[in-house]
Amino acid sequence: MASQVAPSNIVVGSIVWVEDPEAAWIDGEVKKIDGEDITIKCKEKTVVAKASNVNPKDPEFPSSGVEDMTRLAYLHEPGVLQNLKCRFDMNEIYTYTANILIAVNPFQRLPHLYANNMMEKYKGAALGELSPHPFAIADSAYRQMINEQISQAILVSGESGAGKTESTKMLMQYLAFMGGKVNNTEERSVEQKVLEVAQTP
Repeated sequence: MASQVAPSNIVVGSIVWVEDPEAAWIDGEVKKIDGEDITIKCKEKTVVAKASNVNPKDPEFPSSGVEDMTRLAYLHEPGVLQNLKCRFDMNEIYTYTANILIAVNPFQRLPHLYANNMMEKYKGAALGELSPHPFAIADSAYRQMINEQISQAILVSGESGAGKTESTKMLMQYLAFMGGKVNNTEERSVEQKVLEVAQTP
């Protein structure tokens, strides 16, 4: 089996991410490259790592992160985690990767994000025109369903405790808001019907 050498974009002086057993990833400067062994000076220690455990770090990464991770210079695990952390630290819990919405559970109520005025704001806005939000995903699916007459599906996925139920409620809340009343003879609005379904065990 051939030994792995450092990628061509990693040279002495490069700023890189290296795997760390405690912090998952830490950043540092490449001091030496010896075949597949890379010596990296991090803030608190010097690490010798295999090339396969090292990823380049974008030196021009914006301190506030990016709303759409397809704009990252490097779309690898440490780059994604750094971006999500930067945004989370600014109370921005939603981030796009193209038309995929990533939500980081804030473990607190954020009612200002889901008020009726927010639904009005996202109504008819193109995906990516406004800040990442479940309402944008719901609006995109709703518009495609109405304009193209094709059924739509929104997949909500995540680990236990990630906030899947709350995300689903927000999506349904928006779709119910867009549905309104079917006609004047209806006793219950679409919103009431959807919320009843959402509350059924």
